[in-house]
Amino acid sequence: MTSTDQPARVMLVGCGRVGTRLGKHLLASGREVVALRRDTSSLPAEFHSVPVDLGKPLAEALPAADAMVITLTSSTGGEPDGYLKALRNLAAALPSVPPRVIFVSSTGVFEGRYDGRPLTEADIPAPTTPRGVLLREGELLATALFDALIVRPAGIYGPGREMILRKVLERSPIRYAQRTNRIHEADLVRALEWLLTAADPPRVLHAVDRAPAPLGEVAGFVAQHLGLPAPPEAAPGEAGGTVLDGSLLHGLLGGLHYPTFREGYAEIIAGREP
Repeated sequence: MTSTDQPARVMLVGCGRVGTRLGKHLLASGREVVALRRDTSSLPAEFHSVPVDLGKPLAEALPAADAMVITLTSSTGGEPDGYLKALRNLAAALPSVPPRVIFVSSTGVFEGRYDGRPLTEADIPAPTTPRGVLLREGELLATALFDALIVRPAGIYGPGREMILRKVLERSPIRYAQRTNRIHEADLVRALEWLLTAADPPRVLHAVDRAPAPLGEVAGFVAQHLGLPAPPEAAPGEAGGTVLDGSLLHGLLGGLHYPTFREGYAEIIAGREP
């Protein structure tokens, strides 16, 4: 695929918030969107929505597509191997593998690993937690089945994704020293849209902003903007978490709309109902 190739039909697998937002962008640029999801009732009417349960073999073949973006969660299927089974069932139902496939994984593939420096795309995940192991197995299987490009978002936030705000408002204890990374939903969608037509895309891409920060710093910023005291600190312990380097993404996109959590959360708070 060259940079001038524009996929006419894009299949969005597991079309949740990110997939739906991406699909609207694709429609606006003249592409057809095929959305696969168990419950399609909330998807835009303009999508060609296909209700499927990838936890089971599909009775009929799926439509052909020029590109595919997979945004399944590791809990897909509701059983330990459901995530991997869904990928195999997807592969079996495709008439052919699209020439461009993007698999949205997670920075959770690095769970249990941190040596004190920002991790780049050159670092090979060696997770030690069950969730991290499953996520890594998903990446490897998606690569084997679809020759997929791998995108690893950190904590996705944006309007409607307001966990930190809720914790501040509810005065829930948090681990102040926990190392965290994040990406605004809008910038993640920009990255996926760019990858769909890039001539020479990276095989792996970390979708993180420019400001990894301890959770206490993020919560303190949100509390200050809400005019509230910072939430209490949970029992002190090891910091935990990792720090990811997102410089490859920033260079490819020419910068982010929300380069740090400060711009993103300030906008969310400003847009809240008084």
